[in-house]
Amino acid sequence: MELITSTLDENDHRLLRRAIDLATENVTAGGGGPFGCVVARDGVILAEGKNRVVEDNDPTAHAEIVAIRTACSRLGHFQLEGAVIYSSTLPCPMCLSAILWARPAAIVYGASAEDAAAVGFDDAAFYAELSRDPSERKLPVLQALHAEALEPLRAWAKSPTRVEY
Repeated sequence: MELITSTLDENDHRLLRRAIDLATENVTAGGGGPFGCVVARDGVILAEGKNRVVEDNDPTAHAEIVAIRTACSRLGHFQLEGAVIYSSTLPCPMCLSAILWARPAAIVYGASAEDAAAVGFDDAAFYAELSRDPSERKLPVLQALHAEALEPLRAWAKSPTRVEY
């Protein structure tokens, strides 16, 4: 698959519209979060996700996470090489991190973090919080047992069966 550049085609618009439709359907179906996501490769949808945070009582059940989990499960692999993530809104920091770990070719989104903030979502504030040094964050971040915590990392580094990701 060719990496998407600054020019999106009608197929990209079709897939982004599907993500937007999923977000709208989620709201109109009973109050789910206004976020939808499509994972596609070569224009073929691998998975779709709707925000399920309230429904599942799971703060990680964002549309992008749901779609990534489904796509990876279907593919039988933990990475989405060559896939594109279509998200109704710029992915939040958690989702962006998951997307980066999944290694897709690109992200295409509709609404901005500022748009989400305008209706009460914290995405922009979370992006700002993550840009601060850990010692300056609102949520205390405390390190302990450093030497002990290095042991599993060393064991993984030495393991002949480790899988790089």
